[in-house]
Amino acid sequence: MKKLITSPKADGFHMPGEFEKHIGTIMIWPVRPGSWPYGGIEAQKIFTQIAKEIAKHEVMYMLADKEHAKDAAKSLDADIIDVQNGEAVPDTSFKEGSSNIHVLVIPTDDSWARDVGPTFVTNKRGSIRGIDWKFNAWGGDIDGLYPDYENDNAAASKICKALDTDVYDAQDFVLEGGAIHSDGEGTVIVTESCLLSKGRNPKMSKAKITDKLCNMLGAKKVIWIPYGIYNDETNEHVDNVCTFTKPGEIVLAWTDDTDDPQYKMSAADLQVLISTKDAKGRKLKVHKLLIPKKPVCIKEEELEGYEFAEGEDTRQVGERLAASYVNFYICNEAVLVPQFGDVNDKAAIKKLKALFPDREVIGMPARQIIVGGGNIHCITQQIPAN
Repeated sequence: MKKLITSPKADGFHMPGEFEKHIGTIMIWPVRPGSWPYGGIEAQKIFTQIAKEIAKHEVMYMLADKEHAKDAAKSLDADIIDVQNGEAVPDTSFKEGSSNIHVLVIPTDDSWARDVGPTFVTNKRGSIRGIDWKFNAWGGDIDGLYPDYENDNAAASKICKALDTDVYDAQDFVLEGGAIHSDGEGTVIVTESCLLSKGRNPKMSKAKITDKLCNMLGAKKVIWIPYGIYNDETNEHVDNVCTFTKPGEIVLAWTDDTDDPQYKMSAADLQVLISTKDAKGRKLKVHKLLIPKKPVCIKEEELEGYEFAEGEDTRQVGERLAASYVNFYICNEAVLVPQFGDVNDKAAIKKLKALFPDREVIGMPARQIIVGGGNIHCITQQIPAN
């Protein structure tokens, strides 16, 4: 692995769309007491279910620290590769009928692979490189969610080293993977509420951030929408409100309830999306995807299961969580969609089946993930094919 100080754009690399072919997916075993009630027992069951579903289509790398690696491997029916002790990752190409799951011993502070894992870029020759952004727990000293994020910030580089992938050093720029979406053809979407927040890169103007994103993601245009999902503690990541289903087409989280705070937020996003064009000069086709009809909130029995560390953001009974069906994950041949036990669950599946006719659209239990603060897209990070 080489650490690179050039830019992906200058080197001919770009961020592909998530809907393009993958080599594999990265996840992280959930154990943080302040994120996952009762030691993460229920979350681990759902992470296992999601990992095994993805492993039917591509290779799954599950990160865990030494203390929990054996538990993760047992649940996942996986082998353990102790990269911390210098064990090399063997040939782990996808094999039909195999478990295709490998536990990598890499410590992290929580389980949000989307945000702490590397963003991967590719070039026309089929090479893959990672980007190591600076991670500061979604806001650092300003509004970060926990003070101990050193392992999280180091994870991207360690993952690239384990996979023998060269990595771009972007530790001068605070960004999470959930804050960006690419169409693979030069267009990136972000939210102003997140990327312009005071806890990210306050000394950089919007124009300078745009330039940085274009250079690091090999993009030609950045579309800035105002908002994400109401009460999203990440300062409203784009991956919870809006994503590409293919170049030129987008799904946008929506509600028809004019009394819901989300209505004005999504309406403002829609106005931007329908009045702009992508890097190819196309008008975007926007598909509205309803959020759960009933707000998903923290229950008393869930609150009793958290153990918050000093300085960590806490929760309270009745707190509204940022539940959205847009936080789905596209893997090879399948789309995994959050399900909340809401009347809009089936409608979300139906809508996405129409948008992904060549993929299996699978509903996955998501309550056990949303109590941690994010959902299926937040706990996964794709490795694009070379």
